[in-house]
Amino acid sequence: MRTPLLQIMLLVLIGLSFKAAALSDNEQAISDWVDQHQEDVIALLAETVNIGSGTMNHEGVRAVGDVMARELSALDLSVRWIDMPETVNRAGHLFAENKGSGTRLLLIGHLDTVFEADDQFQAFSRTGNTAEGPGISDMKSGNAVIVYALKALDHIGALEGMAVTVAYTGDEEKPGRPLAISRRDLLEAGQWADIALGFEGAITTEGSDWATIARRSSSSWTLNVSGRQAHSSAIFSGDVGAGAINETARILNAFYTEVRGDYGLTFNAGNIQGGTAVTYDAAKNRGTTFGKTNVVPSQTIVHGGIRALSVEQLKGAKQRMQTIVAAHLPHTEATLNFDDSYPPMAPTEGNRALALAFSEVNQDLGRDAMKIWDPLRRGAADIAFVAPYTDALAGLGALGEGGHTPNESLQLDSMALAIKRAAILMLRLSKNHQEPTEAHSVQP
Repeated sequence: MRTPLLQIMLLVLIGLSFKAAALSDNEQAISDWVDQHQEDVIALLAETVNIGSGTMNHEGVRAVGDVMARELSALDLSVRWIDMPETVNRAGHLFAENKGSGTRLLLIGHLDTVFEADDQFQAFSRTGNTAEGPGISDMKSGNAVIVYALKALDHIGALEGMAVTVAYTGDEEKPGRPLAISRRDLLEAGQWADIALGFEGAITTEGSDWATIARRSSSSWTLNVSGRQAHSSAIFSGDVGAGAINETARILNAFYTEVRGDYGLTFNAGNIQGGTAVTYDAAKNRGTTFGKTNVVPSQTIVHGGIRALSVEQLKGAKQRMQTIVAAHLPHTEATLNFDDSYPPMAPTEGNRALALAFSEVNQDLGRDAMKIWDPLRRGAADIAFVAPYTDALAGLGALGEGGHTPNESLQLDSMALAIKRAAILMLRLSKNHQEPTEAHSVQP
């Protein structure tokens, strides 16, 4: 179910009409509570970062899930661990639900990191306001932000009546296949939700805070080309033809000249093997090639990737690429196969309205209005799976850098800002929430 744009815009306009860059008493109570619990959220972050949870480290992923389950259970959410079948070869997911009314909110994080058990980068360390550790930015800080945003809402008595689902996937960095199984529960949650919020890292750069309303898809493609092997003296003849490598060059050049150009669409040939004897292992992204200058090559394999901003854009690009592949040079054949991973999160008007509401929260916390981040500068994420069903906003986490590297770090004080922004946004979006009394709202 997609929330009507009018509903979100109405919420924004109500906020703008009754608020003049200031927090309500209950929102101020949220802000004050978060300030008092900054070291607590850092302790939770350190606990999870110190548990190695590379995607294929199933035991570690489950252990991080246990920590988050402990925290969510303490808030009286209904918590469940979802195991994956052995054939999927992934640890599973942690989901938690709060039965309530009003706007249905889906909060998305992930338990896994890119650092497997044999990686040397395994521990949390802190120097002043900066901390380092595997997955600290992507995205164990975002996981902690979700928990403490819910705790802040619970502090003012607002959580009990809110309709919230928390989805921590266990394989975001390397999704299990088939996606119909590994993302089944997330897709169902997206169809239930009115609004989805993704808690991967926030962006503050160039003197501004930025909202993320779109993320591009991520798919791979494999081009297999065959030609007629013969002595090179006969190449281009009626009996031999162009050879596999020339046909491959024609196809790749046509991709560049005829498909390239649409904003948001990019494609890359990342690996190419060609000759008379070729092997390629797509899982390891490596292969072997043998060929001689006096032999017309008989085989080429190209492995590439493609990203798009919308389903329609991706579909159109695939069709144009297939048309190019089908126009064979003499005595050559070629096939092009796609393997879709992450779908696109398109920049819809509903998402823009959410960004406006988020920007208002940012301003009420004393910061500037937010700008819209260029989707070409962010990668794919799990929130894209639910984007076709619900309005969505990404980038609600803390400020970090160096993700997927041994230099991954986080600005620790940015977690408080992320928690405040998330909790206040959720409070405003949950249109049927019960306003707690002022006396309740100021309790420590």
